[in-house]
Amino acid sequence: MFVLKEFEFDAAHYLPEYNGKCEKLHGHTYKLVVKVEGTPDKEGMVIDFISLKNIVKEEILSKLDHACLNDILKQPSAENIAVWVWQRLEELLQGPNYKLYEVEVWETKTSGCIYRGDL
Repeated sequence: MFVLKEFEFDAAHYLPEYNGKCEKLHGHTYKLVVKVEGTPDKEGMVIDFISLKNIVKEEILSKLDHACLNDILKQPSAENIAVWVWQRLEELLQGPNYKLYEVEVWETKTSGCIYRGDL
């Protein structure tokens, strides 16, 4: 069973190792989807939505929202942001009945990346 929570954050970035218009500073309203896989506990929940929200807000959104992502990542592509998010959440979203399954990072409504910790 999968439990997921969707978040939004606004951030600026530029891609210095990219040859095109995205090498210049610009911004996005990103969508972040965090998915947890597990089995319901005695309360009937895989993970409490409030707990999931608080972890992501503290560990991810507090650092990325209204930031210049280049201050955090050398090449802040959607792919690299997804890996960065995964690395910060993997241990925190691991319990007796659940674990982090997938992170989605969407730069626009039609362009995004899915990462499952497979690099």
